[in-house]
Amino acid sequence: MNTIYILFLFTFLSTTSYASVNDLCVADFKGPSTPSGYHCMPLANLTSDDFVFHGLVAGNTTNSFNAALTSAFVTDFPALNGLGVSAARLDIAKGGSIPMHTHPGATELLMMVKGKITAGFMTPTALYSKTVKPGDIMVFPQGMLHFQVNSGVGTANAFLAFSSENPGAQLLDLLLFANGLDSDIVAKTTFLDLAQVKKLKARFNGKTS
Repeated sequence: MNTIYILFLFTFLSTTSYASVNDLCVADFKGPSTPSGYHCMPLANLTSDDFVFHGLVAGNTTNSFNAALTSAFVTDFPALNGLGVSAARLDIAKGGSIPMHTHPGATELLMMVKGKITAGFMTPTALYSKTVKPGDIMVFPQGMLHFQVNSGVGTANAFLAFSSENPGAQLLDLLLFANGLDSDIVAKTTFLDLAQVKKLKARFNGKTS
């Protein structure tokens, strides 16, 4: 029985973040990334500047989605290492959108600052959608397929918070059309017209054959 407890303890410690063990753990990118985060910078080397991020400025919305996400994830802001939080700035130009996507490892909070955004998420049995305005906050539970569309007359701006220092994202459009899968297979598995699939694959630099 003692052996089982010891094995459990080692398993728990192996999955506990360096930040949890050390109170804080500014990422040292010279070392490898592990399931519990990056290794820590020596405490003696840290300054107040390590705990401030200056980069949440407006992004370039001249792209296929007419939108920009400016991130403050652990790879941008090393002080987040192991803390289970991160942030981003969202800018969506008129007519733009963030397509259907998921964050498999994080819940997302959207905090509206400017304009109007129609956003929502889906479960297997329901759709939850709302047009949000400055001062509104909307939550997207972890792993749920969700979207944001500019439904106002000008650029919309929001700030995002995530329950992971590196939330990641899987964009449905890119998964479907920016790949090397044959167009006819994509058409058959999505029930889309083959010509439309090829058009979308060309837009996202996927294999069109």
